[in-house]
Amino acid sequence: MEKKMQALDSVHAKALSCWKADNLLQEKIVVSAKPLTAEEAIGKPDDMDYPIQQGKEHLIEAVFNGHKGQAFTASRGTFSGTLEEIAALPLSDDFNRAVFVATLNAVSCAQHTATNTIHCKDNAPKECAQKLSEYIKNKYDECKITIIGFQPAMAEALHTVFQVRLVDLDPQNIGLVKRGVLVEGQEKTGDAIAWADVLLVTGTTLANNSIDLFLTDKPVIFYGTTIAGAAAYMNWERFCPMSD
Repeated sequence: MEKKMQALDSVHAKALSCWKADNLLQEKIVVSAKPLTAEEAIGKPDDMDYPIQQGKEHLIEAVFNGHKGQAFTASRGTFSGTLEEIAALPLSDDFNRAVFVATLNAVSCAQHTATNTIHCKDNAPKECAQKLSEYIKNKYDECKITIIGFQPAMAEALHTVFQVRLVDLDPQNIGLVKRGVLVEGQEKTGDAIAWADVLLVTGTTLANNSIDLFLTDKPVIFYGTTIAGAAAYMNWERFCPMSD
């Protein structure tokens, strides 16, 4: 358990240290979080196979002094409290982790530590995927990529240029070819990591606390808004150019 919690604990410790240094814990600051609808989260893209549209994940949004931060999670719920209360939440709970991560993103945005903390909308994910393909090609040239988490536009854009494997947790996806890529189950994670030259990992792994599996000696690119604040604190590579 200690190994599994290592990255999340490090992020939490850094955040708490910064919040204390800026005297935020003692102030009467209220952070609110609410689950967004699919349309609020990603607008109206042409495609309808994004997980949030299927009700398989939810987007939690925290608001701190007018600045917003988000986190994808499988949990639903609402929360309101001070930063001190949020810092004290046990991170063994899925929803508590999402509240903490969304809060971290909102505060990081307010403190100008992180940018691009709001999910892109409409057809911006398609543009993001094309930019990502060019980015990886320019930085890593010919490479084998393992994608962690089904992001439809990215899977479609990358498999036409690179050798790609895709691992996802959704049992309804596993074993199917989605956007040109065979979706493999969680049991294939180790093999898919060993096979790859580059890992492309959803930031949701921070909120569901599986992130340590992917912090190996392989280059890893995290994508999405969920990991915005943590990536800034930990100097993790993150690609999310179309978010706000």
